[in-house]
Amino acid sequence: MAEVVALIDYGAGNLHSVANALKAAGAEGVIVTADPQIVRAADRIVLPGVGSFRACAEGLRAIPHLVDAMAERVLIGRAPFLGICVGMQLLASRGVEHGITPGLGWIPGEVHRIEVTDPAIKVPHMGWNDVALAPHNSAEAVLWPGEAYFLHSYHFVPEDGHAVAAMTDHGGGIVAAVARDNILGVQFHPEKSQSYGLELLARFLEWAP
Repeated sequence: MAEVVALIDYGAGNLHSVANALKAAGAEGVIVTADPQIVRAADRIVLPGVGSFRACAEGLRAIPHLVDAMAERVLIGRAPFLGICVGMQLLASRGVEHGITPGLGWIPGEVHRIEVTDPAIKVPHMGWNDVALAPHNSAEAVLWPGEAYFLHSYHFVPEDGHAVAAMTDHGGGIVAAVARDNILGVQFHPEKSQSYGLELLARFLEWAP
């Protein structure tokens, strides 16, 4: 029987592209859902995110019992979890875009606007860039060096550097991925990262942290 991959639908993600990429990577049981009962029973959970931290956090919390179901399945049930772009940023304690907004708090830290001193470096950070593994990468079964597609103006600053799984450079170091136990978040878009992204998703589907 195919594993159930719950792709969380809270009105803030590029669901069609992510679902197609997961299927292309080998997932057979992708379910786009906001149903807490399906989330509680899922084998793996993917949280996409496009837009502002505040809008995404509020959209997620607006669905009754969804955050609780995610926490039960991921933090207690230990289901492998993948957050993408703002879905990765929501792992933080809080975001400071348009005021302070609480995140999930699964990986303590804050989400701040990218600050650059060189006027040649543009924000948002958009386009292809290197993914360089951190020495303490805890998701080595999923992440490896390569090039991925980024599109963001804010970045995750974890409290504990050991949560950093990969870095990229855009006028300075920017966290490209965070990881802890069965939780992985990537700032880039696997669904837009061609062969690198499909391989990452395929590895995620096999990941047994």
